[in-house]
Amino acid sequence: MQDCIFCKIIKGEIPSKLVYEDEDFVIFNDINPKAKLHYLAVPRKHFAVLAEMEKQDEFLLGRILSKIPTLQQKLGLENGYRLIVNQKGECGNDACQEVMHLHIHILGGEKLSM
Repeated sequence: MQDCIFCKIIKGEIPSKLVYEDEDFVIFNDINPKAKLHYLAVPRKHFAVLAEMEKQDEFLLGRILSKIPTLQQKLGLENGYRLIVNQKGECGNDACQEVMHLHIHILGGEKLSM
């Protein structure tokens, strides 16, 4: 998608310090952190919400979720972390998804409240 800020970061058109990258996804710092440590895991393939995933994307999402625990120490998340996926609904945006490119928030570095 042309105007997607995450696609531009992935392509290197917008500078960002990637803390992890491979052929399927990238992880970088959130520019508006909600915790002491706040990263975004973003698939290289663009789809806005879970409902837009194709069958083969199930493996991609599973790969991202299984990689995050292996990066705990590198990301400073030894004491634990929270994963959040915001999803804009058909009739509103109660979940506050700001960028319409599926991404997983990784929050930690402090005790998080509910």
